[in-house]
Amino acid sequence: MNVIYLHGFASGPTSKKAQYFARRLAAEGVAVEIPDLAEGRFEWLTLTGQLQVIEKTAAGRNVSLIGSSLGGYLAALYAARHAKQVERVVLLAPGFGFAARWPVSLGEDKLRQWQTDGVMPFYHYGEGKEMLLRYDLIRDGEQYEAYPAVTQPCLIFHGVNDAVVPVEWSREFAAGKPNVELHEEESDHELLNILEPMWERTREFLIRP
Repeated sequence: MNVIYLHGFASGPTSKKAQYFARRLAAEGVAVEIPDLAEGRFEWLTLTGQLQVIEKTAAGRNVSLIGSSLGGYLAALYAARHAKQVERVVLLAPGFGFAARWPVSLGEDKLRQWQTDGVMPFYHYGEGKEMLLRYDLIRDGEQYEAYPAVTQPCLIFHGVNDAVVPVEWSREFAAGKPNVELHEEESDHELLNILEPMWERTREFLIRP
């Protein structure tokens, strides 16, 4: 089994959830690859570039994907475009509706300023400092659908107290889809208080389906 973990926005391979799932899967004899989706070039980040990193990491193999936040949205986008290659998908507070949510999360004025200036600083949790990011991320992101057509078995965990990506986005995605299993949890966007139950269900889903 090949598993690729996709980290969230302004994060990286050392994220707590990435390392937690890598450790737990390794104990089951499953190796996990955690690529740096920005490839060290955060300023130039785009969805298209990150999808290319996933494709490069998969290297033509059949894979299962675990994705957190933006990484969850990317996992869904990639799975929808590689139906034969991607076997199963686990999404942790997935960032559906990526382009549509920016005016709400950032505010219209700040978004326009970002567009005008071309760059804006964001705190990068993986690097522990503010880093510039180009508006190309938004321009590129507008071409992608809010809800990718994932046909593979799909497991979602989403906190009902998520203030970054409201749980309604996952509810809309899961509605009427027999291949999607949605768990609404008493948690926030980070989901760090429910790592153990998430792992238990993920283990059953990925290793013992």
